Amino acid sequence: VQLQASGGGLVQAGGSLRLSCAASGSIFSINAIDWYRQAPGKERELVAAITSGGSTNYASSVKGRFTISRDNAKNTVYLQMNNLKPEDTAVYYCNAVVTYYSGTYLASGDYWGQGTQVTVSS
Repeated sequence: VQLQASGGGLVQAGGSLRLSCAASGSIFSINAIDWYRQAPGKERELVAAITSGGSTNYASSVKGRFTISRDNAKNTVYLQMNNLKPEDTAVYYCNAVVTYYSGTYLASGDYWGQGTQVTVSS
């Protein structure tokens, strides 16, 4: 199982970006999927989360500006980021609990994407 994050870049304050995280492999199902971010010199923090049923949760700092969604048919989660601020600058990582086929059995694991850089200029 692999998670591939993409969509980061450089944007001016007030702009928008959409991050994607695509899961690949012998996937049976994807449970909760989260987006984290880590700014230089800071700890990694949870930005947004979505359950398999579509329930969402956001950090207070991004609520009302970011939207997390998922396309189960494509095994992909998105993070739409609007009204970006310089303090949103960070490397963004996706994280998912995935149930996958392991021979004739099912197994579960926790996986991380490689990170995508988001830079917001003032």
